[in-house]
Amino acid sequence: MTPDQQFARLVKIAILMFVMVFGYFMFADAVIPLTPQAMATRIVTKVTPQVSGKIATIAVANNQVVKKGDVLFKIDSVPYELAEEQAQLALEQAKQDNAELDAALLAAKADVQANRSNAKQKRREAKRIDSLFLTHGVSQQLNDQTGSDATTAEANLQASNARLAKLKVSRGRYGDENLKVRQAQNRLEQAELNLSYTQIRADQNGIVTNLQLQVGSFASVGQPLLALVSDKVDIIADFREKSLRGIDIESSAFIAFDGEPGRLYRAQVSSIDAGVSAGQFEANGRLAAPQESARWVRNAQRLRLHLELDQQAVNLLPAGARATVQLVPNSGLLGFIAKVQIKVISVLHYIY
Repeated sequence: MTPDQQFARLVKIAILMFVMVFGYFMFADAVIPLTPQAMATRIVTKVTPQVSGKIATIAVANNQVVKKGDVLFKIDSVPYELAEEQAQLALEQAKQDNAELDAALLAAKADVQANRSNAKQKRREAKRIDSLFLTHGVSQQLNDQTGSDATTAEANLQASNARLAKLKVSRGRYGDENLKVRQAQNRLEQAELNLSYTQIRADQNGIVTNLQLQVGSFASVGQPLLALVSDKVDIIADFREKSLRGIDIESSAFIAFDGEPGRLYRAQVSSIDAGVSAGQFEANGRLAAPQESARWVRNAQRLRLHLELDQQAVNLLPAGARATVQLVPNSGLLGFIAKVQIKVISVLHYIY
């Protein structure tokens, strides 16, 4: 075989191999899609105090595992204990004021009763004197005096009724429905709540990170002092739109992490995002801005999947760990090819 013939054969073999590789990639992208655009994510909660004060004690260390309800740190509670005591005293004062009003109400009712009896007596006396005056049995002066006394008695009765009504309004409802007691009780509950906020606890299981605390430093409301990384891992993977045909919730997948080349984790699709930021438009009063591109074939849009791992041991992975995700079809043969494909890709990612 001449050198020209050997070169022609090599060219043919290269072209054939290129066609085969290209055909495989086209086939794999459509039937057993894979993406290296994946990572492990965790929910990160910023821990901020709900009351201000000096840091009294720190109960955790950086990167410590904590459970929900564990105390992370404490704020000096003395000012809040005093506020709670003050609120308790205010509640007792409100109850004492109500007791004094009850006594005043009894006195006011007795005063009303006395003035009512006196007014009745004065009216009867004025009526009797008026009858005698008509028969010239008494003087004009006496008649005027008894009429004036009756009017004064009526005025005293009205005044005592007004005082009684005012006391009733001040007293308000009885028991737990009393306004003053409710207000004092509300302030007490708020003081107790603020006192409980001096112990900052974990809202979920997780790992303490970015701890920036020192005993004696001042903590302000709303100022993040540490982060709590959830112990639950969520794997996100971005696939091209065409690769997601036939993929739904609970579809199977393999995941290989860059830090563990060749080791595969089984997973299943837990959710598919409803959209991406490119499809979100803001009503800002401006005209539409159509996308411009000189490319004949535009870039494919990617959509995000969320996957749930079967193995709990992977919860030790740090947030942001890069991964490769391989969606697995139901066919046994295609499933085997998909498994081999992601193993090879994971090793290449580890090398490169």
